[in-house]
Amino acid sequence: MVKEAIQRMVAGNGLFYPIIGFASFLVLIYWSFGDLWVNYRNGPELSFVQRNGTHFMVDGRVFYVNGWNSYWLMDHAVDHYTRPRVREMLRAGAKMGLTVCRTWAFNDGAYNALQISPGRYDERVFRALDHVIAEARKHGIRLLLSLVNNLLPYGGKTQYVKWAWEEGVGLSSSNDSFFYDPSIRNYFKNHVKALLTRRNTITGIQYRDDPTIFAWELINEPRCISDPSGNTLQDWIEEMSVFVKSIDKKHLLTTGLEGFYGPKSPKRLTVNPGEWAANLGSDFIRNSKISTIDFATVHIYPDQWFPEQELEEKLKYVSKWMVSHIEDGDKELRKPIMFTEFGLSNLSKGFQPSQRERFYKIAYDVIYESAQKNDSGAGSFVWQFLVGGMEEYNDDYGIVPWESPSMYRLITQHSCRLAVSQGVLPSQKEHLKELCLQRR
Repeated sequence: MVKEAIQRMVAGNGLFYPIIGFASFLVLIYWSFGDLWVNYRNGPELSFVQRNGTHFMVDGRVFYVNGWNSYWLMDHAVDHYTRPRVREMLRAGAKMGLTVCRTWAFNDGAYNALQISPGRYDERVFRALDHVIAEARKHGIRLLLSLVNNLLPYGGKTQYVKWAWEEGVGLSSSNDSFFYDPSIRNYFKNHVKALLTRRNTITGIQYRDDPTIFAWELINEPRCISDPSGNTLQDWIEEMSVFVKSIDKKHLLTTGLEGFYGPKSPKRLTVNPGEWAANLGSDFIRNSKISTIDFATVHIYPDQWFPEQELEEKLKYVSKWMVSHIEDGDKELRKPIMFTEFGLSNLSKGFQPSQRERFYKIAYDVIYESAQKNDSGAGSFVWQFLVGGMEEYNDDYGIVPWESPSMYRLITQHSCRLAVSQGVLPSQKEHLKELCLQRR
């Protein structure tokens, strides 16, 4: 009967060859993505992360995050020869007991751009982001997705201003016009809507309905130096956070702040790393108090802030910086505090890998103590983790954690300590059982 069917197709006005061609195309697609189609539902069940006061909650219990940054995931998912690195990194993160990865959901006008021009997207790159989300789901990793860069890499606000200028609608060529130009604000809102309502071509789930996404971050490290009063940035955060929440009421939202205290804050003189930090147009307390912002973010880069200081002074400051912001979360904001970037440069004076380990340990100890006390210090994210063969993507902070046994042990020990404190998440069971038994 099969032979007769083939003969009928051959005789049927030449339909056989188009059918074979289409079948071959389906086979190719399956080879590329079929593992995700088949297996993404077989990963651990994930539920939406929620907030209750100063705490994140998952399935009715408090959730403290041991996370990391791999900003490059979408970019590497575009090309077949680099795509395996995405799975390798997410699988390794899961094996270390990590729970959330912070990564970019933007690439504006650059190489492998997601957004080619305002409102125009490269479907090939959007499918790469689909792949990242689906792959994270398989490994039980949640994603903190940032929506735009304040800095130049991957386009950032500079690209938005350039687009408006080229179209003849820009009010100013200043990068800070990103925050106040009505046309640019609309560009960004359109980008937000395109992302949040995107239906994942692999899972079939709209991004706004996918619990794999831990939260949205409005912008990485926002600064508006042209208005040190902070009013311009405050207005932008208020408008954009309301807009995000009008589309997506299921996910948490944060700003992406570095944590500097503004010109009217008493802490600008006692905690900020210098007078300059109060004049960047941002204000940790004011920006984070907005009702549509669910949690506050802080970054930690003592080697950038105090290049001439000795290590001991830097580490002492790190502890002071973290504790100050956790106190703010408990007393001022009544919201969780996330240290979404921390790192020590290998270009620092007299750098040794052991110095970076000491820094990590301080950050981890502060978070663990917060968990023990039920305080608002809700998690930390190393900047940054890579896999082997990514030297060109490595800044002076990146590490391949499993290449350093002592660093790997430090990271996994923190995962185990948090698990003992809060309980093991269902997504962690497979790895933590063996991992934490080894620590005893």
